[in-house]
Amino acid sequence: MRELLVIGIGAGDPDQVTIQAVKAMNRADVFFVIGKGDEKQELVDLRTTILTEHMDRDYRIVDIVDPPRDRTPSDYTGVVDDWHDRRAQVFEEKFAAEDGVGAILVWGDPSLYDSTLRIVERVLARGNVAFDYTVIPGVTSIQSLAAQHRIVLNRIGEPVHVTTGRRLRDGLPDGVDTAVVMLDAECSFTHVPGDDAEIWWGAYLGLPDELLISGKLREVEDEIVRVRAELRERKGWIMDIYLIRR
Repeated sequence: MRELLVIGIGAGDPDQVTIQAVKAMNRADVFFVIGKGDEKQELVDLRTTILTEHMDRDYRIVDIVDPPRDRTPSDYTGVVDDWHDRRAQVFEEKFAAEDGVGAILVWGDPSLYDSTLRIVERVLARGNVAFDYTVIPGVTSIQSLAAQHRIVLNRIGEPVHVTTGRRLRDGLPDGVDTAVVMLDAECSFTHVPGDDAEIWWGAYLGLPDELLISGKLREVEDEIVRVRAELRERKGWIMDIYLIRR
């Protein structure tokens, strides 16, 4: 493989794929598609839909089975580091078997809470394969959340804190009243103290099953917890994000 294209494809809507991303996709000979198990086959199918809509040349798909990892570890950093090593080994094998230009389609933007670029760097650091790679930015779920709720992320002159549910449970930093929270499997917004917070929540942004809830946190938090659990049970997976503001 001479070159790898790491392409951000937005939050799920094929219309969010940028012109730059479409041009990059049409340079690729092979797409590496990372599977997450049968319950997340819909995510693989969505990538296929995007390719069908935007590709005007022949291409191949190579499936990569994502190694499993502990989702509730006591040593989070250590477990993720080991998982990245195992992913790098799998990626290296697939990359070495291909010629031409390869591509990986990344949900949202490759720079935001995604491990693909770290894995690519680990593959190169192993020294067994060599290739150039290019990163194509994409529309993030943060942008999609703001657009769907028709809100501005920041108050005038104030910062926006982007964090995870794990970090939100430790509290917001001093001086920060607005946070975008990603990767929250535990509904950590229920731990935010006080009665003055508002929340703008969205699930499956850009997809046919998109759902939005907003309002005073204490008034809608139980509804979000209930709806989130029902959706995850029905589909087997969920991707959600929210903005919370004190």
